[in-house]
Amino acid sequence: MNLSAKEMRVLVTAGAAGIGRAIAETFLDHGARVHVCDIDERALAQLPQAVTRTRADVANLADVERLFADVERELGGLDVLVNNAGIAGPTAKVEDIRPEDWERCIAVDLNGMFYCTRKAMPLIKRAGGGSIVNLSSAAGRHGFPQRSPYAAAKWGVVGFTKSLAVEAGPDKVRVNCILPGIVEGERIERVIAAKAEAHGVSHEEFRRRFLETTSLHSTVSAADIANMVLFLCSPAGARITGQPIAVDADVRYLV
Repeated sequence: MNLSAKEMRVLVTAGAAGIGRAIAETFLDHGARVHVCDIDERALAQLPQAVTRTRADVANLADVERLFADVERELGGLDVLVNNAGIAGPTAKVEDIRPEDWERCIAVDLNGMFYCTRKAMPLIKRAGGGSIVNLSSAAGRHGFPQRSPYAAAKWGVVGFTKSLAVEAGPDKVRVNCILPGIVEGERIERVIAAKAEAHGVSHEEFRRRFLETTSLHSTVSAADIANMVLFLCSPAGARITGQPIAVDADVRYLV
């Protein structure tokens, strides 16, 4: 199986920590040239020296313009875009969600993906084709009570992905999205804490309920997600496009 990323020019949004960093380092380990953006300057400073970087908020158009100027200067073009940036958004019943919290979640999780893709697509086409991988979520195929902004954005990512795959296929640009499940790390611990409070149960009790929603009663790791991204962008994934692919221990429903 050919999983080489040698000489690929790759941009990973929100790539300085968590899933994004695992993706960036996996591509780097397989021979790619990698550029990362993130809003966390401290995390950016801790990336491997070989990774070039830009501090940018993908929900800010001016930041995205500056990011892509840096990408062209540092990489000279682009073969792969990984739209990883996203936030959890509020945990509340819809009538209790503040409009500004809804808007921020949609701005980062969906609008930011559009802003980056519209800048990346001409570069990838100019390269003769390549791949875009968007990060959706298990919440992009299940209802997620008390997380409606996040779920709405992640369902939108699936529709965006499938539409782009049809649109860009003739230009040899493949577009897929990954639907992670319960990914180990600080972010999911914050989600569990918020949901436990909303349900009036302990952190550990809600964690137990959460894991029971998966067939494997298991979390997934950032490395599991990174490996799938690499596969989709490598020669091994050359005939895969337009697919929402779950890496989630088989989430059956969300609580």
